[in-house]
Amino acid sequence: MSSSIHRTIEAVWHMESARIIGALARVLRDVGLAEELAQDALVAALEQWPESGVPDNPAAWLTAAAKHRAIDLIRRRELHARKADALTYEIENQLADAAPDLDAEIERAFDRPIGDDLLRLIFIACHPVLSREARVALTLRLLGGLTTDEIARAFLVAEATVAQRIVRAKRTLAESRAPFEVPPPAELAARLASVLEVLYLIFNEGYAATAGDDWTRPALCEEALRLGRILAGLAPEEPEVHGLVALMEIQASRLRARTGADGEPILLLEQDRSRWDRLLIRRGLAALERAEALAQRDRRAGLGPYALQAAIAACHARATSADVTDWAGIVALYDALAQTAPSPVVELNRAVAVSMAYGPAAGLEAADALRKDPQLAQYHLLPSVRGDLLFRLGRLDEARDEFERAAAMTRNRSEQLLLVRRAAECTRHANGPTH
Repeated sequence: MSSSIHRTIEAVWHMESARIIGALARVLRDVGLAEELAQDALVAALEQWPESGVPDNPAAWLTAAAKHRAIDLIRRRELHARKADALTYEIENQLADAAPDLDAEIERAFDRPIGDDLLRLIFIACHPVLSREARVALTLRLLGGLTTDEIARAFLVAEATVAQRIVRAKRTLAESRAPFEVPPPAELAARLASVLEVLYLIFNEGYAATAGDDWTRPALCEEALRLGRILAGLAPEEPEVHGLVALMEIQASRLRARTGADGEPILLLEQDRSRWDRLLIRRGLAALERAEALAQRDRRAGLGPYALQAAIAACHARATSADVTDWAGIVALYDALAQTAPSPVVELNRAVAVSMAYGPAAGLEAADALRKDPQLAQYHLLPSVRGDLLFRLGRLDEARDEFERAAAMTRNRSEQLLLVRRAAECTRHANGPTH
C-alpha cells in the first residue's frame, strides 16, 4: 500500500470513526459491536482503496460500508430469531420483502444529526461504572480512533494491558446495561464531571508525563483538546466544559516552551514566553469568558474548578514576564479553588503562588504544613517545591536533600535529570566560587 493512501485512510478514520461508531451504537445498542463493525469498514478500506483508489468522498465511503454491515447483521439476527422449524426460503423471502424498510431505518439512523450520537458516545465511554483507567482507554479508542498499541505507548503500559482494559470496559457496559443516551438532568452534573475528568487526565499525561524519557507528549494534549472542543460544541451551555477547554488551550500554548532543544524540561519561570502560542491563548481566554458569562447568567455559586484553574492559567498568559504576574490574584484564585475542590495538590500549588507573592519563607510555611499529608507521601513535587523554596532562602544543604528525594520519587527520566542537576547546583553554591 502506498504511504499516501495509508495516511489518507488514517486521517479519515481519525476524523470519522467516532461519528460512525456513535451512529452504529445507537442502532445496535452495543458499543463493542458498533466498534467491530466500524473496524470492519476500515479493514475494507485498507483492502480496496489501494486497488480502486481513494474515493471522492472517503468519509461517506466508510459510513456506507459500516451501514451495510449493520444491515447484514440485523438481517442475520432476525433470521436466527425465527422459529426453528420455519422454512429457510420463506424466511429469506420475508426478509427480502422487509429489506427496503430495514435499509430505510438504517439510512434514517445515519442521516440524523451527528451531535447527539457523539455526545452519547462520550458519556458511555466515560461512564462512572468503569474504572478511571478503563474510561481513559475506551475514550481514546472510541473517540480518538487510537489503536491499543498507540494508547499503550502513550501511557507506557503493555499493549495487552490496554487491550484487556478495553475488553473489560465493553463487557462491564454490556453487563450493567448502561443506556446509550445522554444522562437525564438529575444525573447530568455527576456524569459530566466524569467526562471532564477523563479528558483532563488525558491532557495532563501529555502535559507532564508521569513516566518515561519524555517530559511531554504533545499528541495526547492535542487529542484531549480536540475532544474538549467537540464537547463544548455539543454542550454549549455548560460553563465547566468551556472552563476545561480554556484551561487546556492556555496550558497547551506553553508546550513549545516547556522543553529545550534536547528535550530537557524548562520550568514556567524560565520559559521564553515569546514561544507561547498566542492563538491558543486567545482561544483559551475566549473560552474562559464564555464560562464566566454562563456561570454568571445561571447564577451559579461562582466558577467551577476547571474555570478557576483556567483563570489562574490566564494570569500567567496575560503577563509578559514572571515579575509582572499578578501573584496575589493567583493566590486568591487558589483560595477559591481550595474551597470549591479541596485537595493537598491545590494547597501545594497555592504555596508556590504564596512564595512568589509574599516571599519564599511564607511559601515554605505553607508547604511545610503539607508534609504529613498521606496523599503527598509519594508525590515528588512536594520535596521539589520545598527544595526550590529552601534554595531561595539560602538553605542549600536542605535544598539539595529535597531535590535528591524528589529525583528518587519521580518516574520521568527528564524530570529526574532536572532534579539531579538542581541538587548539584546546591552543592556548587554551597562550596562557593572555585579558583
